[in-house]
Amino acid sequence: EYLSDALEEGDAAVILMALRNIAEAQEDGITGLATRSELGRESMYKMLSAKGNPKLESFTKIIHGLGLKLKVERDPQHVAA
Repeated sequence: EYLSDALEEGDAAVILMALRNIAEAQEDGITGLATRSELGRESMYKMLSAKGNPKLESFTKIIHGLGLKLKVERDPQHVAA
């Protein structure tokens, strides 16, 4: 729910900090997430900073490394043009 709320807010910095908080809360922390995501530890810290800007490929690796998946659904409040 925490990450879903951050994604719904849409602010990239908030999303990245939520991912970092989730990673740090896991037993093996960011180092373990980097290993599971097949990304470098230092790169992981940079990507998950407030000024981070990971590529989509890295973002999806992080999501999968956390054991999560993304789901896209239509926003009922969005008016199609």
